[in-house]
Amino acid sequence: MNRKQVRQILKDTDYVHTSGTAEELKAAEYLKAACEKLGAPAHLEAFPVEMATVKAASLTAVLPGGGMRGVPCKGYKLCGSGETEAPLVYLPDTDPASLVKAAGSIVMLDTGIGHFTYQDLVKNGAKGIITYDGNVNFADRDIDHKELRPHVVGEAEKLLAVSINAKDAFELVKSGAKTVKIRVEQDEFEGESHNVVAELPGESDEWIVMTAHYDTTPLSRGSYDNMSGCIGLLAAIEALHGTKHRYGLRFVFCGSEERGLLGSKAYVAAHEEELEKIALNINLDMIGTYMGRFIARVSAEEGLVQYIRYFASIRGFGIKASSGVYSSDSTPFADKGVPALSFARLAGPNMAPIHNRYDTPAVLSDKQILDDCAFINAFTKEMADAAKCPVKREIPEKVKKELDEYMNRKRRED
Repeated sequence: MNRKQVRQILKDTDYVHTSGTAEELKAAEYLKAACEKLGAPAHLEAFPVEMATVKAASLTAVLPGGGMRGVPCKGYKLCGSGETEAPLVYLPDTDPASLVKAAGSIVMLDTGIGHFTYQDLVKNGAKGIITYDGNVNFADRDIDHKELRPHVVGEAEKLLAVSINAKDAFELVKSGAKTVKIRVEQDEFEGESHNVVAELPGESDEWIVMTAHYDTTPLSRGSYDNMSGCIGLLAAIEALHGTKHRYGLRFVFCGSEERGLLGSKAYVAAHEEELEKIALNINLDMIGTYMGRFIARVSAEEGLVQYIRYFASIRGFGIKASSGVYSSDSTPFADKGVPALSFARLAGPNMAPIHNRYDTPAVLSDKQILDDCAFINAFTKEMADAAKCPVKREIPEKVKKELDEYMNRKRRED
């Protein structure tokens, strides 16, 4: 793969393609065709996803002098429909002492809505939720179209929720708004997302599975997060095609990662009986930025961490390798007992921001993408050609604990 080809892929996929949409399917079909052009037969695997179309949403604030102010907002998908009015309470934290203030109130949070945060808000009697994104110093007034994910709600009741811009969140707190009214109207339904699966069979019936997600968030064109990782998979197909390796190579372009790793979760669920034949999962999520350090997060034995460090050092390739859980498609594999790792080049939010309008091809270096791909390909080839993949098929207790916390089976101790 050369720099011109990299830039062409980024150009061809430079549009928003969120989970379950026609645009996501368009991107999936594009990647399928790209795999087949490189000589790897590919197919789409569909899986259901919960969807919603928000028809109307509003947020009205009552100011200290009695005046009313409408605040631009977007209703959370999957939060239900209806109207609620209550005192506004800003919660900069969700510790037990702060949560007492949630009773009978609509709460504004500085963070997203995780599973345990949501459960705590419901138990403490919150009546609605406001979150915000953006930056008070940026010119745009973008508002992300978020969702109340089913795994966050669990068996609890749904609370109406809206998202606003950071500038309006600041003004609501600064003005001392007394009460707010939230109204959301939406249709909820079951939709469909897809994983794209391509294969290069090996000499044995065991596999190295490489993954990268291709969907975006509602505000992002997703060049960095994560068409760059998809380019990494295509580069691996091109580099490793033509020679039969000891292990087969399977490439899974995951849909709906941005909604809670839905594509990789669907894949391991649909292929659970085959997982014992997967020796290793190598996940790529964000590579190739002009600035930022390259990392490896390993959900497997500590020996693999050390091996990656040595492997990179021999090649003069800077890397920070550590054990733990990475918030990407390697996690569902590790959760099922498959040794897994994620490679990424992490740039600071001021250099290559994600999940907003600034994630574009402009933040990516063609040369750095190819340099990152060269390292990833060399590592993958080493594992695929091994007489026996040396990575133990056991997940360390420390990583299992992190998986329990990430998968919301246990609350984080801190």
